[in-house]
Amino acid sequence: MSIEIANESGVDVDTDAVLAVARHALDEMGVNPLAELSVLLVDIDYMTELNHRWMGGDGPTDVLAFPMDEGSVDHGPGESAPAGGEPALLGDIVLCPEVAAKQAAAAGHTPADELHLLTVHGVLHLLGYDHAEPEEEREMFALQARLLASWRSTRTQ
Repeated sequence: MSIEIANESGVDVDTDAVLAVARHALDEMGVNPLAELSVLLVDIDYMTELNHRWMGGDGPTDVLAFPMDEGSVDHGPGESAPAGGEPALLGDIVLCPEVAAKQAAAAGHTPADELHLLTVHGVLHLLGYDHAEPEEEREMFALQARLLASWRSTRTQ
C-alpha cells in the first residue's frame, strides 16, 4: 500500500499516526495492496478555496476526498488486481488540522483523534461511501466507528 502524506498546514501533526489509521482502514476494507493514496494537510485558507471550488461551500471544511476513476478502485478481495498488476489510484484526502482542532474541542476529544476520524471518513468516501441519505449515513458512520475502534485497539496492545 503506497500512502503519501504532505503536511502543508503549518500545524504540527503526527503524520505517522495519520498514515497508520489510513493504512488500517484500507487493509480492513480489503483494498488492493497495490493501491495508492495521497493525504494532504492544508491551512484554513487553502481548504476554504478547495471547498468553494469543488464543493460550492462557504468557508473551510474539515475533510475533502477526491476519488480517482472508480473503475480503477479495487474494493476488496472479491475483485482482481487491475490489469497488468498496476496500482489502483484511490485518490486524495485533504485534511484541515485547524478545523479538526475546533471540532475536537466541541466534541470533547483530542485534535489527533479528530484527524484520525476524518482520515477514516475520507478513506470511506474514496471507496464510494456517502452520507447524503439517512440509511447511507448510518452505514458509513457505523463502519467508520468500527474501523476507528479496531485501529485504536491495535495501538493499545
